[in-house]
Amino acid sequence: MKDKKVIFMGTPDFAVPVLKKLIENTNVILVVTQPDKKVGRHQEIISTPIKKVALENNIPVFQPEKIKEDYQIILDKKPDIIITCAYGQIIPSVLLETPEYKAVNVHASLLPKLRGGAPLHKSIIYGYEETGITIMYMSDKMDAGDIIEQESIKITDEDNVGSIHDKLSIIGADLLIKTLPSIFSKTNKRIKQNESEVTYAYNVTREEEKIDFNKTSREVFNQIRGLYPYPVAYTSLNENIIKITKSKLSSSTEGNIGEITSITKEGITVKCKDQSIIITKLKPSGKKEMDATSFVNGYGKEKLLGEYFK
Repeated sequence: MKDKKVIFMGTPDFAVPVLKKLIENTNVILVVTQPDKKVGRHQEIISTPIKKVALENNIPVFQPEKIKEDYQIILDKKPDIIITCAYGQIIPSVLLETPEYKAVNVHASLLPKLRGGAPLHKSIIYGYEETGITIMYMSDKMDAGDIIEQESIKITDEDNVGSIHDKLSIIGADLLIKTLPSIFSKTNKRIKQNESEVTYAYNVTREEEKIDFNKTSREVFNQIRGLYPYPVAYTSLNENIIKITKSKLSSSTEGNIGEITSITKEGITVKCKDQSIIITKLKPSGKKEMDATSFVNGYGKEKLLGEYFK
């Protein structure tokens, strides 16, 4: 496959294993990624993880502000195929259709489930029992192209968005390399998506990060896992924001919704709609993440009991 000219388009850490595998197995002639950003108090300019890998391998980098308006350099390269993974912009149709082998995307869900920008988070938040990787042809409609290949994994109660991210990024890279020979020989599968089975995974909003204890304990448990380690679910205690980073399910039905009903070595038990969750790790505003025992020791057990998370 080293004779195939590939242009890769991607941005975050998730796409790094894909790019590395492509560099090993094909001829990556250009990497397209999002523009550098100013980050933090000192507004330090930070490159995307994909840009760093490209430069380490002496591959030219293109960072258009708006790919819909600025894409001629890509056409001028005359790639055999364009491969994308979590690029972050809608790609114009001319780029999807011009290469001989078209444009292929590595998507982190089992399409047609979870189209959109946050499939990793939403697979856990929505309580899916499995997720996976889809290699697909790109189309004008978001994540609606024909499916080429898929691979699934189970989602366990021990998983969070970080662990699912790491598992699927490796699976995505391996599955793409496994699938590319059939794409180049034009013998690959091409399966239309069933529109009646479509679900969406739009980017997480600030409102979705806030814990609602009126939901079931399972829903709250899934929300906490589905938002860790980023962007992290939060609640408030006496008007102070507290991020909840880890919890487990409890069979306790005591108390009112949002009430702290018990404090043990396991953690802080909070009543949800049906049963309870036990908060085991949390991050108070302005402080580092800590276990529940450390938080209780600092706050005071007697002051916490009977208080409400809101």
